[in-house]
This record gives sequence, C-alpha cells and structure tokens, in this order.
Amino acid sequence: MIIEQIYTGCLAQGAYYIESNGEVAIIDPLREVQPYIDKATLNNAKIKYIFETHFHADFVSGHVTLAEKCGAPIIFGPNANTSFEAHVAKDGEVFQLGEITITLLHTPGHTMESSCYLLKNKDGKDIALFSGDTLFLGDVGRPDLAQKAANMTTEQLAGILYDSLRTKVMTLADDVIVYPAHGAGSACGKNLSKETIGTIGEQKQVNYALRADMTKEEFIDEVTEGLSPPPSYFPMNVKLNREGYENVEDIIKDAVPYDAKTFELVANETEALILDVRHQEEFGKGHIPKSIFIGIDGLFAPWVGTLIIDVKQPLLLVTPFGREEETILRLSRVGYDNTLGYLKGGFETWKNAGLEYDTVNSVTAKMLEDILEEEKVPVFDVRRPNEYAAEHIEGVPSTPLDFLNEHLAEFPKEDEFYLHCAGGYRSMITASILKARGYHNLVNVLGGFAEIKKTGIKTTNYVCPSTLK
Repeated sequence: MIIEQIYTGCLAQGAYYIESNGEVAIIDPLREVQPYIDKATLNNAKIKYIFETHFHADFVSGHVTLAEKCGAPIIFGPNANTSFEAHVAKDGEVFQLGEITITLLHTPGHTMESSCYLLKNKDGKDIALFSGDTLFLGDVGRPDLAQKAANMTTEQLAGILYDSLRTKVMTLADDVIVYPAHGAGSACGKNLSKETIGTIGEQKQVNYALRADMTKEEFIDEVTEGLSPPPSYFPMNVKLNREGYENVEDIIKDAVPYDAKTFELVANETEALILDVRHQEEFGKGHIPKSIFIGIDGLFAPWVGTLIIDVKQPLLLVTPFGREEETILRLSRVGYDNTLGYLKGGFETWKNAGLEYDTVNSVTAKMLEDILEEEKVPVFDVRRPNEYAAEHIEGVPSTPLDFLNEHLAEFPKEDEFYLHCAGGYRSMITASILKARGYHNLVNVLGGFAEIKKTGIKTTNYVCPSTLK
C-alpha cells in the first residue's frame, strides 16, 4: 500500500495518492492532473476513484479533468449537487481499492456535503482518515463559508460540525493517522498547524475544538470567534468545482507571448491588469507603471484571491524568465483563467525597448531609525491585525494589506510616508497598489519588521499571539 501526501505550499493544500495492488485513488487533486496520471502509469497502476471531500472554496480541484482523462468516477458525499457526472455516495459507503477499503464518513458542518474518507487495511483495521476541511491539525473547518448556499446560519453549521466531530471522528482510535486538506496559511481555518500529518490521539490533546469536556455551546462560540472575512474569490471557486471548468492545459496554450510594444498596446486597449510576479526587490528597482506586484515565490495564490476581486479580470503577466506557464497554472489553481498573455523575455524586454518604467523608493531599517531620530514621519504597518497586536512600532497604526481599501484615507497625499510588513513582501504589494492609485510619496522598508527589530526603534512589549483573542 502507498499513501503519498502531495502538498502545495502556496495553497497550503494537501492532495493524496493512494495505491493498493495496482489500483489508485486520488483525493482532492489539484487542477493540473498529469502528475497523478504519470505516477500511476509509472507504477503500472490504474486510477480507479477520484474522491472529493467537499466543494472547495480556496482552489479549483482537478476532479473534472482527471475524470475525463482517466475515466475514473468522481465521488462526493451526501448533499452534493453537480453539473457533471458524479457518484454521490451514501454515508458509510465502502469502496474497494486493491486489498484495502475506503469508507465515506459524512461529516457536514464546514459545508453540508463535507465528508471524510477512512482507510482500512486488508484486515479491516482503521489506518488513516483523510479529513478534508472537517478536521485540521490544530483546528476545524470554518463553518461560515456555506451558509448562504445551505440557507443556514454560521452558528447552525458550527453545531452540525460539533456533532460530526463527536460522532464520526473522535470515536476513532487514537493511532489513526490524520491527513487533512490544509495546513498553516489556509484561509479555511484560523489556527492551523504547520504540521501536515498527525493522529487522532494527538488532536484530542492539542486541538482546542476537540476538548473532551467541550459543550456544543462552547464549541460554537470558540469556532466562530475571530473569523476574518473569507477572500472574495471563494464563491467563484465553489461554483467552478460544482459546475466544471476549462482544461488548464488549454488556458496555458491560449496565453500569448507579447513583445514589449504589443504588450503596451494590448494593455492600453483592454482593461487588463498588469500583474508582476517577480521578486519584490526586482519590482522595486523597475516595473511597468501601474502594474501590481504579487510575487510568485510568496503566498501567491491567496494574495491574488484576496486582492484581485474579480476572477474574470483580464490579466497581462510580467514574470521571471522561464516561469510564464507556471504563473498561468498557479493563477488557474484559484480560478483566475483570463490570462491574455505575458511579456516575452520578461521586464528586460520592456527596458530594452526604451519604454517608460517606474521604481519604488526603499530604505533599510537602520536608515528608518536614523530618520525617526531626526523627525516624526508617518509609518504604516501593513501586517495582519494579530501580528500587529503581538508587537509593533510604538505609535504606528495598523493598516493591514488585507483591508487596504478601508485605510486609503489614512495615507498622506503629499508628505512622504513609510511602509513595512514582516519581511518586505506585503509592503511591496501595498506600495504597488498605492502607486497605481497615484501615491508616489511612499517609501518601502527593506526586510520589514524582522529588520526593524534589530534596530533601536522603539516597539511595544511582545505578546504571544496564542493569548490574543
């Protein structure tokens, strides 16, 4: 028997390849499906089932394309309603895979079709639970994402999730391995562990939502407390996962490589957003005016989904050389399929064509310290609220990137001001958005708060984030 977790850090997402005696099951596949097919072919095995734990909101699954390519059925739990052919299984339905079995456990609460898959060996012993978004390591799935579709309140869904966990999950033996759909960085929970594999017994000890003496009322209060608004692209991803989508291979083929002059012409004649995904330092040294930076080597997909509101927004890309297809693929993983094309040869092509470009002024943390010793200048902290609450520069306001539109009036129109995040990635995103809106009097702090901490700039006393409500 083979169990392989295929973890994608950018999405904090785990897909699973399970093989027994020449038969394969794939759980929650990513949109690009050829690697699963290649792995099965290499092992002289055949994909027999495609299991979906629920209609994902944070990424577009590869279930439809994989079924078309290999002919395996798509399996969902009860209450699933799809526009494509799928097998909607019953609670407790058993699927034979080589010498092992996989049993669907209907565990509604995160969504009403949410299900876990329990793997048993040939002797019938429970081995592993593929828990989807029902149970994470350190947390459980947020119960507010499906409330409109289910015509239920967040609190009602949380109560259903409490029952699912107590009757279907916590009754399993402590040594059953837990394979969740997400880890730290996912917006599908609020307290996810950096670990991606655990056990039922460990979770009973450390997961706040699995306390043995926890009442349903306590569970509802604690699980629903402090939920940040979900990214705006979530509903469209659910729609694509329920109704189907275009093959990502076709999307990549349709993207046009433009020379600099044609790229400029297309940008001017369409409403396309120029998205620059190079490293933040490269973007700072030179970029196309009004382009937006979201670096491919950071938490790319979640920030795209948070900041580009419309998944149908036409996009033109500036990428590191050779990473054009990768960028298009990673955009499509979260439903952004409308990539018109990319700048052939990267940003150097633009410069070599003699076209106008912009820069971002930057200073080191030490330079900021020297400036603050001379005068009081505006500094803005664009980290998330919990990071700010844990520790920040004294007197500096919290203007998180996630909610930048709500804070635009706070940035000076004429006076110079400074931006910082934790390490420099998010502050450059912020700088690009503000510059695109006409704020050119900004300065980025290189290295962010990590470098600021090494200076004498006065900060608040540190408070452990786990103690913050």
